[in-house]
Amino acid sequence: MSARRELADCVIGTGIPHFGRGEAAEWAKIYNAVGPQVAGVRRFGSAALDLAWVAAGRMDGFWEDDLDPWYSAAGVLLVREAGGFVSDYRGQDRVFERREYVAAAGSIHSRLQKLIAGALR
Repeated sequence: MSARRELADCVIGTGIPHFGRGEAAEWAKIYNAVGPQVAGVRRFGSAALDLAWVAAGRMDGFWEDDLDPWYSAAGVLLVREAGGFVSDYRGQDRVFERREYVAAAGSIHSRLQKLIAGALR
């Protein structure tokens, strides 16, 4: 897991909605809240890889929604086994039910989750 403690130093991964998947307007609200607070936002195209990179400390955090469990379950396990946290956008442990994912080390997770939740109010 990443040792960074300040959001301003963090690189955060995400998935960008595309035709038939996700809500572009909701994603834009989140991006507009998160983007200015972090060092960078990246999209690599694979939620499983993004979550594995969070677990390995190569990325500091990740958010995405509308993911099927077969794209995210292994990555969620990796993050949790590495000592990180994964929650839904409300900060609860209902990621597979709600299909919302916020993942990061403990020092970053709650701040990232609060930015996302605030953007959606």
